[in-house]
Parts: sequence; C-alpha cells; structure tokens
Amino acid sequence: MAKSSIIVFTGDGKGKTEAALGLTLRALGADFRVLFVQFIKAWEVSEDRTLKSLSEIPSMKLTLKKGGKGFYAAGDLSAKNVSEEDHKKAANKAFDYILGEAKSGRYDLIVADEINNAVHDGLLKKDQLRELINICKDNVNLCLTGRNFPSDLLPLIDYATEMNKLKHPYDTKELAILGIDY
Repeated sequence: MAKSSIIVFTGDGKGKTEAALGLTLRALGADFRVLFVQFIKAWEVSEDRTLKSLSEIPSMKLTLKKGGKGFYAAGDLSAKNVSEEDHKKAANKAFDYILGEAKSGRYDLIVADEINNAVHDGLLKKDQLRELINICKDNVNLCLTGRNFPSDLLPLIDYATEMNKLKHPYDTKELAILGIDY
C-alpha cells in the first residue's frame, strides 16, 4: 500500500474544490490531520464557515488558511486595488507556508486549493509545484485543485480527475449562486 498519494482535480468544469472538500471530510473521518490552504479565494466562501467550525472541534484535526488576494488573470486584475506583485507575494507566502508544513510531517493530508491556477497564471513557478509534489510523494497525501494542471507533471501524481464543463449558468451570464458556486 502506498504511504501517500498525490491527487489532482483540474479542468474547466465545476466541482474541483467540492471534490477536495469531500476528500477532506473523508480524511477527517479517518482521523487524519488536514491542512486546507486556499491560494486564490481571499473572500469568505460558504465552505469557510464549515471548515472553520470543524477546525474549532478539538477532535477534528483541521487547519484552514487563506493565501490569496482574489481572482487573478495576467493583465486582468479582477481583485480590486491588488497589484500583480501583491498577488505574487501572497501566492509565494502561501506556497512557502504549505511547503514548510509538508516538510514538517504535522499533516496527513494537505489540500492546495486553486494552486494550479496560481501556477498557470504565473503567480508561482511550475518548478515550485514540482518541488511540493516531490516533497509530499512519500510523506503526506497532497490534493491539488484548479484549472490547467501542467500535463508534463502527470507522471509525478497518482490520481488525476479532469472536470469538464458540459453546461453552466455562467454561459448565459447568470451570477454565481450562494451555497452552490461559492
């Protein structure tokens, strides 16, 4: 049996974070120590309340960390009043934190939510993602979410699921729905 697994949820469809949250619940049910780090989501999303509540239960071994400054796409700063440099600093600070925790052995599962986006958008380097994968591969379970996982890193991981959008309300300009989309 493998000592640890590297899991990727990627693609343009909905469900990447939801899959990571399901994995988190399963791991907590198995008495795992779980670190859930959000790389892009600076604002409070609905899962934050649940994760925060779970983290306050002494028997639950869950830590939630925010590490982003909001939506980012190169040349299109969607987060108001946040420079590209600020986005990069926040992503690298979150990465340094998660890398330190991966090396520490304190956690059984680390979820790096939206890290793939941070790499694809140039906030982090692909070599940083490779380093994280290599550090975790024999020591801690790692879950990486977000669009555009680098295909050349697929040989380094154990599970890869691509969520493909068949239909989404965004296609008809509908707004995100509380409790469903965020």
